[in-house]
Amino acid sequence: MSFFRKTVFGLLACMTVGSVAFSQSKISFVEYDLPNGLHVILHKDNSTPIVAVSVLYHVGSKNEDTSRTGFAHFFEHLLFEGSENIARGEFDKYIQKAGGANNANTSQDRTFYYEVLSSNQLELGLWLESERMLHAKIENIGVETQREVVKEEKRQRVDNQPYGSLLEEVFKRAYKKHPYRWVPIGSMEHLNAARLDEFMEFYRTFYVPQNATLSIAGDLDIEKTKVLIEKYFGSIPKGKREIPRPKVVEPPLGKEIRDTVFDKIQLPAVVQAYRIPAQGTPDYYALQVLTTLLSSGGSSRYNRSIVYEQQKAVATFAFPFPLEDPGVFIALGICNQETGPAELEKAMDAEAERVKKEPITEAEKTKVINQIETSFIEQNQQVAGIAENLANYHVYYGDANLINTEMERYRAVTSADILRVANQYLVKENRVVLYYLPQASN
Repeated sequence: MSFFRKTVFGLLACMTVGSVAFSQSKISFVEYDLPNGLHVILHKDNSTPIVAVSVLYHVGSKNEDTSRTGFAHFFEHLLFEGSENIARGEFDKYIQKAGGANNANTSQDRTFYYEVLSSNQLELGLWLESERMLHAKIENIGVETQREVVKEEKRQRVDNQPYGSLLEEVFKRAYKKHPYRWVPIGSMEHLNAARLDEFMEFYRTFYVPQNATLSIAGDLDIEKTKVLIEKYFGSIPKGKREIPRPKVVEPPLGKEIRDTVFDKIQLPAVVQAYRIPAQGTPDYYALQVLTTLLSSGGSSRYNRSIVYEQQKAVATFAFPFPLEDPGVFIALGICNQETGPAELEKAMDAEAERVKKEPITEAEKTKVINQIETSFIEQNQQVAGIAENLANYHVYYGDANLINTEMERYRAVTSADILRVANQYLVKENRVVLYYLPQASN
């Protein structure tokens, strides 16, 4: 149940194509609002007797107080503790006894919970999520337990993981004003200092119907499901607090920022992070295509040139980090044993200069678009992916039907668009450059 992956390689690989999804078969759905503000999206697919019940809360690390970072991620853990009607430690057991699976994740922009169950257990999933929304038990014993869980997660996934601090080190330099300057894991000191009443305030502010999207996909009867939703969610009162949304506009970086990070690693690495527009903007789509061109698959430009031909890196990655507000485009290269970071950076810069000068060929563009489309189709092969993506599109774009139409935006990207965004964003005064070096080098 974590935003952080077991290794940085897993994180970077999964981010290569972003968090959007597309399917060749149209995904039908119905959506509506309850009087308390809860948005509901239902997708019927009776091909397998499985249903995914999910709730997306529009709260991530960017909604946190500057002196209480880590709250959103902490709640991802805390709200599995139990409720007024679910004993401590029993939440997961209900799912396990029903033969299902459940999980959650937190990002800068949202917190997402889901259960995948046999369709005859739909009502169980609805009851569990309604308990999380209305009756979560926030008490000292659970808070103290989860404090230790989060600390251990940070030790395992960040502190003791090679390159595990990459995102933290990038974001705190790429942003000076916007709350993206800290990552979802937050500060352990802030969590230690937080009082029980502060956790309660966070829950009462953000875990309310008007800040949530209930998205269900799978083997269901639409009308019967509506009745069950009313039964479990209709009586939940609308939240009384104003939901804070950051309005900070991060100024341009203005100059290249360079630094060195000493880590528990064997091979040095070069990280280049460029500031880019928010997800969903036209330039973001062009940058996503550019990302795939540079680093998706063995025939990508980074891999073909830097890894195989020049043999200056053992691995390379590039991805635009998809965020609700302007984000970052990150390129990463892991040096081989004979190459230093300065030499690898020079090779990475050469590929960036190439995409700024040479238009992508139509054959290369067709291959890249096919790669993106294949990834989209794969993401929507399971009902859990459909439920999540419908919620994402509604919350971030205000249009759940983009699950059917967004691929058109990628196909509309031209070679001239790619050339333009490369020249506009992949410039030194718009980037952070980090050298990751083994601690023995310090």
